[in-house]
Amino acid sequence: MQYKRSSALFAEASKYIPGGVNSPVRAFKAVGGTPIFVKEAKGAYLYDEDGNKLIDYIASWGPMILGHAFQPVVDAVVEKTKQGTSFGTPTEIETEIAKLAVSMVPNIDKIRFVNSGTEACMSAVRLARGFTGKEKIIKFSGCYHGHSDSFLIQAGSGAVTFGSPNSPGVTQGTAKDTLLADYNNLESVKALIEANKGEIATIILEPVPGNMGCIIPKKGFLEGLRALCDENGILLIFDEVMTGFRLAKGGAQEFLNIKADIVTFGKVIGGGLPVGAFAARDEIMNHLAPLGPVYQAGTLSGNPLAMAAGLTMLKYLDQNEIVFKSLEDKTSYLHDGLERVLSETDLTYTINRLGSMISVHFTDEVYDFKTSAKGNNETFKKFFHGMLNEGVYLPPSAFETWFLNDALTYEDLDDTIAAVEKVVGEL
Repeated sequence: MQYKRSSALFAEASKYIPGGVNSPVRAFKAVGGTPIFVKEAKGAYLYDEDGNKLIDYIASWGPMILGHAFQPVVDAVVEKTKQGTSFGTPTEIETEIAKLAVSMVPNIDKIRFVNSGTEACMSAVRLARGFTGKEKIIKFSGCYHGHSDSFLIQAGSGAVTFGSPNSPGVTQGTAKDTLLADYNNLESVKALIEANKGEIATIILEPVPGNMGCIIPKKGFLEGLRALCDENGILLIFDEVMTGFRLAKGGAQEFLNIKADIVTFGKVIGGGLPVGAFAARDEIMNHLAPLGPVYQAGTLSGNPLAMAAGLTMLKYLDQNEIVFKSLEDKTSYLHDGLERVLSETDLTYTINRLGSMISVHFTDEVYDFKTSAKGNNETFKKFFHGMLNEGVYLPPSAFETWFLNDALTYEDLDDTIAAVEKVVGEL
Protein backbone atom coordinates (compact mmCIF):
# COMPACT_ATOMS: atom_id res chain seq x y z
CA MET A 1 0.00 0.00 0.00
CA GLN A 2 1.05 3.57 -0.65
CA TYR A 3 1.04 6.24 2.08
CA LYS A 4 2.43 9.28 0.26
CA ARG A 5 -0.27 11.69 1.37
CA SER A 6 -0.14 10.43 4.97
CA SER A 7 3.62 10.99 4.96
CA ALA A 8 3.21 14.51 3.65
CA LEU A 9 0.51 15.29 6.20
CA PHE A 10 2.67 13.95 9.02
CA ALA A 11 5.59 16.11 7.92
CA GLU A 12 3.34 19.17 7.93
CA ALA A 13 1.80 18.28 11.29
CA SER A 14 5.25 17.87 12.82
CA LYS A 15 5.95 21.56 12.18
CA TYR A 16 3.11 22.67 14.45
CA ILE A 17 2.23 19.78 16.78
CA PRO A 18 4.84 18.12 19.05
CA GLY A 19 5.82 14.90 17.31
CA GLY A 20 3.11 15.52 14.75
CA VAL A 21 0.43 13.97 16.97
CA ASN A 22 -1.86 14.86 19.86
CA SER A 23 -1.39 11.51 21.62
CA PRO A 24 2.03 9.79 21.56
CA VAL A 25 1.11 6.24 20.52
CA ARG A 26 -0.26 7.57 17.23
CA ALA A 27 3.24 8.56 16.13
CA PHE A 28 4.28 4.93 15.38
CA LYS A 29 7.41 5.35 17.53
CA ALA A 30 6.93 1.82 18.90
CA VAL A 31 6.71 0.23 15.45
CA GLY A 32 8.66 2.63 13.24
CA GLY A 33 7.53 4.25 10.04
CA THR A 34 5.05 7.03 9.41
CA PRO A 35 1.56 7.05 10.89
CA ILE A 36 -1.40 6.88 8.57
CA PHE A 37 -3.85 9.75 8.49
CA VAL A 38 -7.48 8.64 8.47
CA LYS A 39 -9.98 10.57 6.36
CA GLU A 40 -13.16 8.78 7.38
CA ALA A 41 -14.48 5.57 8.89
CA LYS A 42 -17.61 3.50 8.57
CA GLY A 43 -18.56 0.27 10.30
CA ALA A 44 -15.49 -1.93 10.69
CA TYR A 45 -13.30 0.03 8.28
CA LEU A 46 -10.95 2.99 8.19
CA TYR A 47 -10.35 4.91 4.97
CA ASP A 48 -7.07 6.82 4.93
CA GLU A 49 -5.96 9.92 3.04
CA ASP A 50 -4.29 7.74 0.39
CA GLY A 51 -7.51 5.91 -0.40
CA ASN A 52 -6.65 2.68 1.41
CA LYS A 53 -9.38 0.67 3.14
CA LEU A 54 -8.31 -0.96 6.40
CA ILE A 55 -10.02 -3.46 8.69
CA ASP A 56 -9.91 -1.69 12.05
CA TYR A 57 -8.90 -3.41 15.30
CA ILE A 58 -8.57 -0.36 17.53
CA ALA A 59 -12.11 1.05 17.24
CA SER A 60 -10.82 4.47 18.35
CA TRP A 61 -9.13 2.62 21.24
CA GLY A 62 -12.40 1.04 22.32
CA PRO A 63 -15.40 3.40 22.07
CA MET A 64 -16.69 2.23 18.68
CA ILE A 65 -18.06 -1.04 20.01
CA LEU A 66 -20.83 -1.01 17.37
CA GLY A 67 -18.58 0.21 14.58
CA HIS A 68 -17.70 3.65 13.23
CA ALA A 69 -20.38 6.21 12.39
CA PHE A 70 -23.12 4.11 14.01
CA GLN A 71 -26.16 5.82 12.55
CA PRO A 72 -28.31 6.25 15.70
CA VAL A 73 -25.38 7.95 17.48
CA VAL A 74 -24.64 10.16 14.48
CA ASP A 75 -28.29 11.19 14.25
CA ALA A 76 -28.49 11.93 17.98
CA VAL A 77 -25.41 14.18 17.88
CA VAL A 78 -26.57 16.02 14.76
CA GLU A 79 -30.00 16.74 16.24
CA LYS A 80 -28.56 17.83 19.59
CA THR A 81 -26.05 20.12 17.85
CA LYS A 82 -28.93 22.08 16.33
CA GLN A 83 -30.01 23.03 19.86
CA GLY A 84 -26.57 24.26 20.94
CA THR A 85 -23.29 22.58 21.80
CA SER A 86 -22.70 23.58 25.42
CA PHE A 87 -24.49 25.74 27.98
CA GLY A 88 -22.55 25.48 31.25
CA THR A 89 -25.87 24.77 32.98
CA PRO A 90 -27.67 21.56 34.00
CA THR A 91 -29.59 19.73 31.26
CA GLU A 92 -32.15 16.96 31.47
CA ILE A 93 -30.13 14.58 29.30
CA GLU A 94 -27.40 14.41 31.98
CA THR A 95 -29.91 12.89 34.38
CA GLU A 96 -31.17 10.50 31.69
CA ILE A 97 -27.77 8.99 31.02
CA ALA A 98 -26.84 8.97 34.71
CA LYS A 99 -30.05 7.08 35.58
CA LEU A 100 -29.43 4.56 32.79
CA ALA A 101 -25.77 4.01 33.69
CA VAL A 102 -26.64 3.45 37.36
CA SER A 103 -29.28 0.91 36.34
CA MET A 104 -26.83 -1.00 34.13
CA VAL A 105 -23.81 -1.16 36.45
CA PRO A 106 -23.85 -3.10 39.73
CA ASN A 107 -22.88 -1.53 43.05
CA ILE A 108 -23.21 2.17 42.15
CA ASP A 109 -25.79 4.74 43.26
CA LYS A 110 -24.49 7.95 41.73
CA ILE A 111 -22.25 8.88 38.81
CA ARG A 112 -20.50 12.08 37.76
CA PHE A 113 -19.48 12.84 34.19
CA VAL A 114 -16.17 14.39 33.19
CA ASN A 115 -14.35 14.75 29.87
CA SER A 116 -11.81 11.93 29.74
CA GLY A 117 -10.65 8.71 31.34
CA THR A 118 -7.67 10.57 32.78
CA GLU A 119 -10.00 13.04 34.50
CA ALA A 120 -12.17 10.21 35.78
CA CYS A 121 -9.27 8.31 37.37
CA MET A 122 -7.69 11.47 38.79
CA SER A 123 -11.02 12.45 40.36
CA ALA A 124 -11.68 8.94 41.68
CA VAL A 125 -8.35 8.90 43.53
CA ARG A 126 -8.98 12.37 44.97
CA LEU A 127 -12.40 11.21 46.15
CA ALA A 128 -10.91 8.08 47.72
CA ARG A 129 -8.33 10.16 49.57
CA GLY A 130 -10.95 12.62 50.74
CA PHE A 131 -13.31 9.88 51.89
CA THR A 132 -10.69 7.86 53.79
CA GLY A 133 -8.51 10.70 55.04
CA LYS A 134 -5.43 8.83 53.81
CA GLU A 135 -2.92 9.89 51.16
CA LYS A 136 -1.11 6.91 49.63
CA ILE A 137 -2.34 4.81 46.73
CA ILE A 138 -1.31 1.47 45.28
CA LYS A 139 -1.24 1.03 41.52
CA PHE A 140 0.12 -1.80 39.40
CA SER A 141 3.07 -1.74 37.02
CA GLY A 142 1.72 -1.73 33.48
CA CYS A 143 -1.77 -0.51 34.38
CA TYR A 144 -2.44 2.83 32.71
CA HIS A 145 -4.88 5.27 34.27
CA GLY A 146 -4.22 8.32 32.15
CA HIS A 147 -1.50 10.93 32.35
CA SER A 148 -2.27 12.49 35.72
CA ASP A 149 0.92 12.92 37.79
CA SER A 150 0.00 10.29 40.38
CA PHE A 151 -0.15 7.59 37.70
CA LEU A 152 3.08 8.32 35.80
CA ILE A 153 5.17 6.40 38.30
CA GLN A 154 7.50 3.48 37.73
CA ALA A 155 8.68 0.83 40.17
CA GLY A 156 11.39 1.59 42.71
CA SER A 157 14.10 -0.81 43.82
CA GLY A 158 11.86 -3.30 45.56
CA ALA A 159 8.33 -4.35 46.37
CA VAL A 160 7.95 -2.06 49.39
CA THR A 161 9.79 1.01 48.12
CA PHE A 162 8.22 4.24 46.98
CA GLY A 163 7.75 4.76 43.29
CA SER A 164 9.78 7.24 41.29
CA PRO A 165 8.62 9.48 38.43
CA ASN A 166 8.98 8.13 34.91
CA SER A 167 8.13 11.43 33.24
CA PRO A 168 9.87 14.78 33.74
CA GLY A 169 7.46 17.18 35.39
CA VAL A 170 6.21 14.64 37.93
CA THR A 171 7.61 15.58 41.32
CA GLN A 172 9.24 13.31 43.88
CA GLY A 173 6.66 14.59 46.35
CA THR A 174 3.86 13.20 44.18
CA ALA A 175 5.75 9.98 43.54
CA LYS A 176 6.24 9.18 47.22
CA ASP A 177 2.49 8.69 47.68
CA THR A 178 2.19 6.19 44.82
CA LEU A 179 3.20 2.62 45.63
CA LEU A 180 3.86 0.05 42.91
CA ALA A 181 2.70 -3.56 43.00
CA ASP A 182 2.86 -6.36 40.43
CA TYR A 183 -0.37 -7.32 38.72
CA ASN A 184 -1.54 -10.87 39.51
CA ASN A 185 0.74 -10.91 42.59
CA LEU A 186 -1.18 -10.60 45.86
CA GLU A 187 2.00 -10.95 47.92
CA SER A 188 3.40 -7.73 46.46
CA VAL A 189 0.21 -5.94 47.55
CA LYS A 190 0.30 -7.42 51.03
CA ALA A 191 3.91 -6.28 51.45
CA LEU A 192 3.00 -2.71 50.53
CA ILE A 193 0.05 -2.65 52.91
CA GLU A 194 2.18 -4.05 55.73
CA ALA A 195 4.92 -1.48 55.15
CA ASN A 196 2.42 1.41 55.03
CA LYS A 197 -0.13 0.45 57.66
CA GLY A 198 -3.07 2.82 57.95
CA GLU A 199 -1.76 5.12 55.21
CA ILE A 200 -3.28 3.68 52.03
CA ALA A 201 -6.47 5.28 50.73
CA THR A 202 -7.06 3.19 47.64
CA ILE A 203 -5.90 0.45 45.31
CA ILE A 204 -6.55 1.32 41.67
CA LEU A 205 -6.23 -1.11 38.77
CA GLU A 206 -7.61 -2.12 35.43
CA PRO A 207 -9.49 -5.32 36.33
CA VAL A 208 -8.50 -6.58 32.88
CA PRO A 209 -5.42 -4.59 31.84
CA GLY A 210 -5.22 -3.51 28.23
CA ASN A 211 -2.12 -1.32 28.26
CA MET A 212 0.45 -4.11 28.46
CA GLY A 213 -1.53 -6.06 25.93
CA CYS A 214 -4.58 -7.89 27.19
CA ILE A 215 -3.76 -9.45 30.58
CA ILE A 216 -6.13 -11.92 32.23
CA PRO A 217 -6.54 -11.79 36.03
CA LYS A 218 -5.48 -15.04 37.68
CA LYS A 219 -8.09 -16.96 39.64
CA GLY A 220 -8.38 -15.45 43.12
CA PHE A 221 -6.37 -12.30 42.39
CA LEU A 222 -9.23 -9.80 42.22
CA GLU A 223 -11.06 -11.62 45.01
CA GLY A 224 -7.91 -11.34 47.10
CA LEU A 225 -7.67 -7.60 46.47
CA ARG A 226 -11.28 -7.17 47.52
CA ALA A 227 -10.58 -9.02 50.78
CA LEU A 228 -7.41 -7.03 51.48
CA CYS A 229 -9.27 -3.75 50.95
CA ASP A 230 -12.07 -4.83 53.29
CA GLU A 231 -9.60 -5.92 55.97
CA ASN A 232 -7.60 -2.68 55.86
CA GLY A 233 -10.17 0.05 55.24
CA ILE A 234 -8.93 0.65 51.69
CA LEU A 235 -11.19 1.61 48.78
CA LEU A 236 -10.90 -0.53 45.63
CA ILE A 237 -11.08 1.41 42.36
CA PHE A 238 -11.76 -0.43 39.12
CA ASP A 239 -10.56 1.57 36.13
CA GLU A 240 -13.18 0.43 33.62
CA VAL A 241 -12.37 3.01 30.98
CA MET A 242 -11.69 0.05 28.67
CA THR A 243 -13.85 -2.71 30.13
CA GLY A 244 -16.91 -0.66 31.07
CA PHE A 245 -19.90 -1.46 28.85
CA ARG A 246 -17.61 -3.68 26.74
CA LEU A 247 -17.10 -6.94 28.62
CA ALA A 248 -20.74 -6.90 29.70
CA LYS A 249 -23.58 -4.45 30.24
CA GLY A 250 -22.31 -3.98 33.79
CA GLY A 251 -18.65 -4.07 32.81
CA ALA A 252 -15.96 -6.08 34.58
CA GLN A 253 -17.82 -6.01 37.89
CA GLU A 254 -20.62 -8.02 36.27
CA PHE A 255 -18.40 -10.11 33.99
CA LEU A 256 -16.03 -11.16 36.79
CA ASN A 257 -18.52 -10.92 39.67
CA ILE A 258 -16.28 -8.64 41.78
CA LYS A 259 -17.51 -5.47 43.46
CA ALA A 260 -15.40 -2.33 43.43
CA ASP A 261 -15.94 0.71 45.67
CA ILE A 262 -15.40 3.29 42.92
CA VAL A 263 -15.57 2.65 39.17
CA THR A 264 -14.26 4.87 36.39
CA PHE A 265 -15.52 4.92 32.82
CA GLY A 266 -14.65 6.37 29.43
CA LYS A 267 -14.65 5.27 25.80
CA VAL A 268 -17.93 3.36 25.24
CA ILE A 269 -19.88 5.55 27.69
CA GLY A 270 -19.28 8.52 25.36
CA GLY A 271 -20.28 6.82 22.14
CA GLY A 272 -17.14 8.16 20.48
CA LEU A 273 -17.16 11.67 21.94
CA PRO A 274 -14.82 12.82 24.75
CA VAL A 275 -16.40 11.54 27.98
CA GLY A 276 -15.27 10.08 31.27
CA ALA A 277 -17.18 9.28 34.43
CA PHE A 278 -16.71 7.97 37.94
CA ALA A 279 -19.30 6.30 40.13
CA ALA A 280 -19.77 4.75 43.56
CA ARG A 281 -22.32 4.17 46.28
CA ASP A 282 -24.04 7.12 47.94
CA GLU A 283 -21.87 7.41 51.05
CA ILE A 284 -18.77 7.88 48.88
CA MET A 285 -20.22 10.06 46.13
CA ASN A 286 -21.87 12.39 48.63
CA HIS A 287 -18.35 13.54 49.63
CA LEU A 288 -18.16 15.40 46.31
CA ALA A 289 -18.84 19.12 46.05
CA PRO A 290 -21.38 20.62 46.25
CA LEU A 291 -22.60 18.03 48.80
CA GLY A 292 -19.21 17.43 50.40
CA PRO A 293 -15.69 18.83 50.71
CA VAL A 294 -13.97 17.00 47.79
CA TYR A 295 -13.83 19.46 44.89
CA GLN A 296 -14.16 18.49 41.25
CA ALA A 297 -15.48 20.56 38.36
CA GLY A 298 -15.43 20.91 34.57
CA THR A 299 -16.82 23.51 32.18
CA LEU A 300 -17.67 20.97 29.48
CA SER A 301 -18.54 18.09 31.81
CA GLY A 302 -21.89 16.63 30.80
CA ASN A 303 -22.06 18.71 27.62
CA PRO A 304 -25.14 17.89 25.53
CA LEU A 305 -23.32 16.48 22.50
CA ALA A 306 -21.34 13.93 24.50
CA MET A 307 -24.39 13.07 26.58
CA ALA A 308 -26.49 12.52 23.46
CA ALA A 309 -23.89 10.19 21.96
CA GLY A 310 -23.38 8.30 25.20
CA LEU A 311 -27.08 7.97 25.99
CA THR A 312 -27.83 6.60 22.52
CA MET A 313 -24.99 4.11 22.80
CA LEU A 314 -25.95 2.90 26.28
CA LYS A 315 -29.64 2.61 25.36
CA TYR A 316 -28.74 0.39 22.43
CA LEU A 317 -26.47 -1.83 24.53
CA ASP A 318 -29.03 -2.00 27.34
CA GLN A 319 -31.73 -3.13 24.93
CA ASN A 320 -29.49 -5.42 22.84
CA GLU A 321 -27.37 -7.41 25.27
CA ILE A 322 -26.77 -9.93 22.48
CA VAL A 323 -24.05 -7.52 21.29
CA PHE A 324 -21.76 -8.69 24.11
CA LYS A 325 -22.25 -12.36 23.16
CA SER A 326 -21.78 -11.54 19.48
CA LEU A 327 -18.52 -9.70 20.17
CA GLU A 328 -17.24 -12.49 22.39
CA ASP A 329 -18.08 -15.09 19.73
CA LYS A 330 -16.28 -13.11 17.05
CA THR A 331 -13.23 -12.62 19.25
CA SER A 332 -13.18 -16.34 20.06
CA TYR A 333 -13.37 -17.11 16.33
CA LEU A 334 -10.44 -14.78 15.65
CA HIS A 335 -8.52 -16.34 18.55
CA ASP A 336 -9.00 -19.83 17.13
CA GLY A 337 -7.83 -18.69 13.71
CA LEU A 338 -4.75 -16.95 15.08
CA GLU A 339 -3.90 -20.01 17.18
CA ARG A 340 -4.25 -22.31 14.17
CA VAL A 341 -1.93 -20.18 12.05
CA LEU A 342 0.70 -19.33 14.68
CA SER A 343 0.91 -22.91 15.98
CA GLU A 344 2.26 -23.96 12.60
CA THR A 345 5.22 -21.56 12.84
CA ASP A 346 8.43 -21.55 14.85
CA LEU A 347 7.48 -18.28 16.53
CA THR A 348 7.26 -18.03 20.30
CA TYR A 349 3.87 -16.48 21.06
CA THR A 350 1.01 -16.15 23.52
CA ILE A 351 -2.56 -15.13 22.73
CA ASN A 352 -4.46 -13.56 25.63
CA ARG A 353 -8.22 -13.06 25.31
CA LEU A 354 -11.11 -12.09 27.53
CA GLY A 355 -14.46 -11.09 26.08
CA SER A 356 -13.80 -8.81 23.09
CA MET A 357 -10.27 -7.90 24.19
CA ILE A 358 -7.42 -9.89 22.66
CA SER A 359 -3.70 -9.49 22.01
CA VAL A 360 -0.81 -11.44 20.50
CA HIS A 361 2.45 -11.42 22.46
CA PHE A 362 5.62 -12.71 20.83
CA THR A 363 6.85 -14.34 24.03
CA ASP A 364 5.85 -17.09 26.46
CA GLU A 365 3.08 -16.83 29.07
CA VAL A 366 2.13 -13.21 29.80
CA TYR A 367 0.44 -12.34 33.09
CA ASP A 368 1.98 -9.00 34.19
CA PHE A 369 4.10 -6.11 32.95
CA LYS A 370 7.44 -7.89 33.37
CA THR A 371 6.38 -10.90 31.32
CA SER A 372 4.73 -8.67 28.71
CA ALA A 373 7.93 -6.63 28.38
CA LYS A 374 9.81 -9.79 27.39
CA GLY A 375 7.99 -9.82 24.06
CA ASN A 376 10.05 -9.72 20.89
CA ASN A 377 9.39 -6.17 19.78
CA GLU A 378 11.30 -6.55 16.51
CA THR A 379 8.97 -9.39 15.55
CA PHE A 380 5.96 -7.29 16.50
CA LYS A 381 7.16 -4.36 14.36
CA LYS A 382 7.43 -6.62 11.31
CA PHE A 383 4.08 -8.20 12.13
CA PHE A 384 2.38 -4.82 12.50
CA HIS A 385 3.67 -3.43 9.21
CA GLY A 386 3.00 -6.69 7.41
CA MET A 387 -0.60 -6.61 8.58
CA LEU A 388 -0.92 -2.94 7.64
CA ASN A 389 0.25 -3.74 4.13
CA GLU A 390 -2.43 -6.44 3.98
CA GLY A 391 -5.10 -3.91 4.91
CA VAL A 392 -5.42 -4.68 8.62
CA TYR A 393 -4.93 -1.88 11.16
CA LEU A 394 -3.72 -3.15 14.53
CA PRO A 395 -2.75 -1.05 17.56
CA PRO A 396 0.72 0.38 16.72
CA SER A 397 2.22 -0.96 19.95
CA ALA A 398 2.89 -4.40 21.38
CA PHE A 399 1.52 -3.09 24.69
CA GLU A 400 -2.07 -2.44 23.61
CA THR A 401 -5.04 -4.75 23.47
CA TRP A 402 -6.93 -5.12 20.21
CA PHE A 403 -10.52 -3.85 20.30
CA LEU A 404 -13.08 -5.61 18.18
CA ASN A 405 -16.33 -3.96 17.13
CA ASP A 406 -19.58 -5.68 16.25
CA ALA A 407 -19.60 -4.31 12.71
CA LEU A 408 -16.81 -6.80 11.90
CA THR A 409 -18.14 -9.66 9.79
CA TYR A 410 -16.87 -13.22 9.81
CA GLU A 411 -15.55 -12.51 6.32
CA ASP A 412 -13.48 -9.68 7.84
CA LEU A 413 -12.18 -12.10 10.46
CA ASP A 414 -11.32 -14.68 7.80
CA ASP A 415 -9.50 -12.00 5.81
CA THR A 416 -7.59 -11.03 8.94
CA ILE A 417 -6.61 -14.64 9.67
CA ALA A 418 -5.50 -15.08 6.06
CA ALA A 419 -3.41 -11.90 6.35
CA VAL A 420 -1.77 -13.25 9.54
CA GLU A 421 -0.96 -16.50 7.74
CA LYS A 422 0.73 -14.60 4.90
CA VAL A 423 2.60 -12.19 7.18
CA VAL A 424 3.97 -14.72 9.68
CA GLY A 425 5.08 -16.87 6.79
CA GLU A 426 7.41 -14.04 5.81
CA LEU A 427 8.74 -13.18 9.29
